[in-house]
Amino acid sequence: MNTNRVLAIARKEFLQVWRDPRSLAIALLMPLMQMFLLGYGVSLDVKNIPLCVYDQEGSQHSEALLQGFRASRYFRVVRAVHDYPALRRAIDGGECRLGIVVSERFSRELSSLGRTSVQAIADATDSNTAALAVSYAQAVVNAYSSGAEIAWAGPGRPSAAPQPLAVASRVWFNEELESRNFVIPGLVAMIMALVGALLTSLTLSREWERGTMELLVSTPVTGAELMVGKLAPYFVIGLADAAFCVVLAVGWFDVPFRGQLVTLLATTLLFLMVVLGIGYAISASIRSQVGAS
Repeated sequence: MNTNRVLAIARKEFLQVWRDPRSLAIALLMPLMQMFLLGYGVSLDVKNIPLCVYDQEGSQHSEALLQGFRASRYFRVVRAVHDYPALRRAIDGGECRLGIVVSERFSRELSSLGRTSVQAIADATDSNTAALAVSYAQAVVNAYSSGAEIAWAGPGRPSAAPQPLAVASRVWFNEELESRNFVIPGLVAMIMALVGALLTSLTLSREWERGTMELLVSTPVTGAELMVGKLAPYFVIGLADAAFCVVLAVGWFDVPFRGQLVTLLATTLLFLMVVLGIGYAISASIRSQVGAS
């Protein structure tokens, strides 16, 4: 393999990309646009759920329960209503996604029976958000129930039997379960796949459309030299895009980077080799740039 021929083909391909506004936009603008659009637009987190409360009792115990909702990062108490029609209007009007109703027998049942109930009314137009809101509300109520059970089991009252088995979960990676920390690392791989495959799928088809393939065939350049020379600029562009996306993810979106740069670089090189090979195979099979893209 002649190095001078490979470098000549690579220089020619780099100049074609540099002078082609569409290819340049794919190489430079697409990663930036996708990182910002998908980084800010795609989120699986459900936080600050608008909450309306209807406290029929207004006691110290009911206020302690509602304080747990105010302290939770998953809820944002937007309104306190005084009857069911007002609560229904607030949910129907989109003012809140969940309503918590504390009955007027809350403290009495808690002190005499040791148990009581709290009503949750959810806006289920978005079933996923409604299910998450109800599960978060159950977690807040369960936390209050644990403290109330300990306080209720005073002298002369049987205490609750301890559970023989308890499950404690710990998340090793992405401890806060932020969806951004899941989504953005996947965006880096997706951007490399799209940019690398899309650009390389136009290399040979561009030559066929412009009628310059016959000139390449008539030169002493071999097939291997042509392939390496064609893919080398896109390999560099892919590495630059990957580095840009990683820096943007860590520096702008605050995604923690844990591991070794050498491991990331090695896997990125392997991934780019596969992606560019797929794009080159498409370009060799289809002679139209529109069809290849």
